[in-house]
Amino acid sequence: MAWINRLRNLWRGGSWRNELDEEIQGHLTARTQDNLRAGMTAEEAKQDAQRRFGNATAIRERTREADVLTWLEMLGKDVRYGLRSLRRNPTFTAIAMAALALGIGANTAVFTVVEGVLLRPLPFRDPGRLFLVSHVPEHGPIALEPGLSDRDYLEFEREERSFERIATFGVKPVTLTGAGEPVRLNGETITPGFLPVLGVNPAIGRGFAKQKGEPGQDKVVLLSDALWRSRFAADPQITGKTITLDGDRYAVVGVMPRGFGFPNETELWLPLAVQVNSRNSYLRAVVGRLRNGVSRAAALAELEAFAAHWKPRFRRLEEVSRIIPLKELMVAHVRSSLLIFAGAVALVLLIACANVANLFLMRATARQHEMAVRAALGAGRGRLVRQLLTESLLVALGGGLAGILLAIGGVRALLALAPTGSIPRAQSVRVDGTVLFFTLAVALVTGLIFGLAPAIRVNQNSSHGSAARFTLPYERLRGALVVAEIALALILLTGAGLLLKSFRRMSTVDPGFRVENRLTMTVDLPETTYRTAEQMKAFSRVVLDKMAALPGAMVAASVNWIPLGPNLVRGDFQLPDGRKLPPGYQVDKPVVSSNYFRAMGIRLLGGRDFSERDTARSAGVAIISQAVARQLWPGQDPIGKRLSMEDHPTESDWLTIVGVVGDVRQQSLAEKPSPAVYRPYRQVSLPFFLSHISFIVRTRGNPESLAGGMRQVLRSVDRDQPVESISSMRHEMAAATSQPEFRTRLLGVFSLLALILSAIGIYAVLAYSVAQRTREIGIRMALGAKGDAVIRLVLLRTLKLTGLGVMLGGMGALLATRALEKFLFDVKPSDPLTYSVVVLLLVLTAVVSALIPARRASKVDPLGALRHE
Repeated sequence: MAWINRLRNLWRGGSWRNELDEEIQGHLTARTQDNLRAGMTAEEAKQDAQRRFGNATAIRERTREADVLTWLEMLGKDVRYGLRSLRRNPTFTAIAMAALALGIGANTAVFTVVEGVLLRPLPFRDPGRLFLVSHVPEHGPIALEPGLSDRDYLEFEREERSFERIATFGVKPVTLTGAGEPVRLNGETITPGFLPVLGVNPAIGRGFAKQKGEPGQDKVVLLSDALWRSRFAADPQITGKTITLDGDRYAVVGVMPRGFGFPNETELWLPLAVQVNSRNSYLRAVVGRLRNGVSRAAALAELEAFAAHWKPRFRRLEEVSRIIPLKELMVAHVRSSLLIFAGAVALVLLIACANVANLFLMRATARQHEMAVRAALGAGRGRLVRQLLTESLLVALGGGLAGILLAIGGVRALLALAPTGSIPRAQSVRVDGTVLFFTLAVALVTGLIFGLAPAIRVNQNSSHGSAARFTLPYERLRGALVVAEIALALILLTGAGLLLKSFRRMSTVDPGFRVENRLTMTVDLPETTYRTAEQMKAFSRVVLDKMAALPGAMVAASVNWIPLGPNLVRGDFQLPDGRKLPPGYQVDKPVVSSNYFRAMGIRLLGGRDFSERDTARSAGVAIISQAVARQLWPGQDPIGKRLSMEDHPTESDWLTIVGVVGDVRQQSLAEKPSPAVYRPYRQVSLPFFLSHISFIVRTRGNPESLAGGMRQVLRSVDRDQPVESISSMRHEMAAATSQPEFRTRLLGVFSLLALILSAIGIYAVLAYSVAQRTREIGIRMALGAKGDAVIRLVLLRTLKLTGLGVMLGGMGALLATRALEKFLFDVKPSDPLTYSVVVLLLVLTAVVSALIPARRASKVDPLGALRHE
């Protein structure tokens, strides 16, 4: 019945309130009449009735609070009153909302990326049942992606029972010709079960049939929606037509749905027929869909049992079986960075909350007379607390709305500034309902956080029941918030400082080659057009001769795998007389032209360079890096020593070392220089080592000016051969440091925000403290204290707060910066110099922030301060 009455009151509006007032007045009138009959005077009767009945206003408040309509009405009144109150203090409101907008905006921007990349499920049917199947060495000389060898895949496919079906896939770049300019495309080879495993069907046409994965029946292709539109004008009759890929004709059997590009922004898919090769066994990613009712643990147990039964005896490296969620294939390499960014912006938000909480505490102190009056007039504790929380929530929501606008621009900036390809699933990153709900939740929680302290103090003070005792001693709490701000800022600044120092050291590391005035062009020769090693060598020879003749070119050379490039060939080799290599010893195996070391600026330390006389008909030669010489021939001259790249070399397979060159950081600037054995491309007979070529031209001036000439050379030699990439070595060097630079810049921006917010917090607390202690300062100065002594008093308080914050922040930084360890180059997380610089920066910031309030305090007029008080 109570709820029925309350709902009925929603429609009765003001009439119900009138009835309540009439009922209260009726009680008072009846009691007054009783008192009059008892012999009291009219005044005594009225006062006694009111005393016995209690505070009518408070009773009216409690009664109305129980009513839905009244609750909504009072909430509206609180909101209107809060808005008026905030309008009366525009500076306070603007500062509070701006601080929150920065904190909430940064959090929303980073959360948008985290949600789109890490949290949003893959756009496949029931993605929670899709897993990668992997059995590869956990530790070894080469880092391997999750997958199975072809031999293991075929055996496991026949025996497994945990998956509905499994499929394997691998990278297959191809060259498209006959549809505009030749272009290199991101291709993927897939077994026929790949699309059914994912639960995806082509938007046009069909997928690969079972027989289409068999040898000789694989000249079919699936196109991505983007490729279909950009190169084939969205032809609705595309199925059945043929296109030219790597010189071969392929029939188009379907077009995938818009937005589908799994796994790596793939532009087309080709059928894959897995076969066991007696010489090599490829390692490819394998995806499977778990059967209903089968757990991940059960699938792992089956894989481990399979591996234990089929593990070949010749395998020497310890292999590990894993069942991995499919999403990890795309996001594993960015998870740590995104989580670190999320943690950093969370600290920024906490600092912003501490700042705004301090502002609200100051404002609450200034309003203690107002609150005391309202309490004396009958406002209950709940009403006062609700009013303060309403105002804090209004500020938080305003900051949240402004933060959303900042976040929209922030997300665009994050995606634009991030290195190309560094953020997977970028098409899924957008401000949507989930992000808006997150922002609303953050705004509400932050509003409660910074509005809680003033509300608690109001609750405590009003519980005394006396307006005269309504005081708000917030000094210690404000100081604690400043200490927290300094501690959090120190953690952020330390992390940014470590990354900055690491980045600077990486940027100045010697890569072993020169980057000035070097232009590179990379091509991939299709095996259908260039079937033999001789054809590939002839192509390289003609291109090199023409590039060397370009105006402005000093020297031209080639290498199969350019330093700091994405790919590399590594392996072991044989030494004469049965001498064994150190366990696990492997070297890079670049294949280069003559003049390569001159073109790249790699130092020749001994012996000679390759020459045009080093051909397939001459004795085999090799040049080794300094690391190989030191490791295998310490204290000896390696010139004239021999080695072989064959497992069982004959006499003609031995290579004579003719030179020693400086070490090169072939893979990464963050890794130590790799040992390398170089061979002249004219003496290499395996097409695998020759099909991928990077040409390097050392120029007299701006290297980019030769880009057009290099393209023209390639077009004149093979008009159907596209350029995979063309860029200067300086650009390649910058690309190698782009990830650490991006992390450093982003964390630096967050740290700068934290520093600015902390400085504002210190200034605000000290300025308000000086204003509150004006009479005390006036008394001190009247008793003879000088201005310098007053300044020292303010600065001493500043240093106390800063010192405590530095101690707490230092301990927190020692723990938090461990998460950065794998991102640091030649810098330890506990680097003392970084900590010292950060502490000094914070102390200087605190002192500068305190100078204005300190100088203001030193100029207080003692008589004026006493008169004002």
